[in-house]
Amino acid sequence: MTRELYVGLSALVEPGNRELGQIVRRVGPYVAADALCSERVSEQLVGAATTRLGEPLRLPAVEAFGARLLDDADRLGVRIVCPDDEEWPSQLAHLVRISRGYTGQVADRDTDPPLALWVRGPHRLDHALARSVAIVGARAATGYGNYVAGDLAHGLAESGWTVVSGGALGIDGAAHRAALATGGVTVAVLACGINRPYPVSHTGMFERIGEEGLVISEWPPDAPPYKLRFLIRNRVIAASSAGTVLVEAAHRSGARQTLGRARLLGRPALVVPGPVTSAMSAGCHEELRIEGARAVASVAHVIEEVGRIGTDLAPLPSTPERPHDRLDPTSRQVLEGVPIRKPLPAEEIAAAAGVSGRDARRSLPMLVALGHVEAIDQGYRLARPA
Repeated sequence: MTRELYVGLSALVEPGNRELGQIVRRVGPYVAADALCSERVSEQLVGAATTRLGEPLRLPAVEAFGARLLDDADRLGVRIVCPDDEEWPSQLAHLVRISRGYTGQVADRDTDPPLALWVRGPHRLDHALARSVAIVGARAATGYGNYVAGDLAHGLAESGWTVVSGGALGIDGAAHRAALATGGVTVAVLACGINRPYPVSHTGMFERIGEEGLVISEWPPDAPPYKLRFLIRNRVIAASSAGTVLVEAAHRSGARQTLGRARLLGRPALVVPGPVTSAMSAGCHEELRIEGARAVASVAHVIEEVGRIGTDLAPLPSTPERPHDRLDPTSRQVLEGVPIRKPLPAEEIAAAAGVSGRDARRSLPMLVALGHVEAIDQGYRLARPA
């Protein structure tokens, strides 16, 4: 019965409902369902659940509702994972920390962990998400954004990290496709029923993710992708991952909300800078002004932020070595005083460079031998480029 009640309760109200989630966590799904049916909860919660159920709230009716949904899962060839199951990702429990009360946005208040997840794919959910990074961004992505998202996803997948995103056009799709191309694992978190992929143009991509990665949703089959559901869904993307990378985002962007969820959860909030002239990077630059955001420009940067402290460190940036980089400090200083055109004697070069005549006389023959300087008529000038 517990499983049927988890599934039934999860579909009676919109996911993340704070009131229902608190009751389930406190007393379990059976007592929570009984409290709902006995109307020992708010009028709003009773009204919403009754409307969804389509009949008076009774415990057997809620249980039967959940059983029908489990049958639907079997019919569709998917599974439903509940909090008591072995493959439930424990990190989703952290969502209880981030409710900010009612701010005018239901999605800011109703941030509770899911009560059930519909899952399609061959991997265990907890294993796939144990080492994962979310890559999110604009739907109207530029070529720059698509390239960066694909490059990051490719490198993360090659390094054994799961790439999590929302399956949308633009940045999400670029990240999913790059991870698939590498043979890595990618997880698409939908804001609609698992049998109703959105956008429709990504149907083929979702099919492949379902075969090689995981497609997950909190909503029962046929649930449409309402606008609010994307905001509700974003909390799962942030909570399931070790960190979130924002690649491109306009000022008003749902992807920025996902990054905000990661920040509230205490997870790394990582941002890819873009051209200051690009409207699609304006949101990224605003995020970088918020304390705690970290700029990243490579896979190594991302892994350093989300990986194990002290072990997954990005290599220090290197620049091409110049011919005189290996010279000792005195010889470099002498070289600074050597003229470009008219040869000068060693004493005048020493005076120009600010070194002793002895240092100049000792360094100049070596600089000639190394090809940095030419000796002409008892004087020296810089060697002409080959």
